[in-house]
Amino acid sequence: MLLVRTGFEKASVNALGIRRIMFAVDDVIARLLAHGSELVGEVVQYEDMYRLAYIRGPEGIIVGLSEQLG
Repeated sequence: MLLVRTGFEKASVNALGIRRIMFAVDDVIARLLAHGSELVGEVVQYEDMYRLAYIRGPEGIIVGLSEQLG
């Protein structure tokens, strides 16, 4: 399989363009990190409602994860 790099693999979370997608998850952030996923920034908590994290996939696409608390 030929892999073509376009240069945005290390783009920041707020870079222009569609480089990310977000999913609602349950208790998966720690498991993904344990399996070697690259965390972009840090895991943050929004009030007492959500835990949010961005993880970079193998093609450089940023995947946002939102875990509802409580």
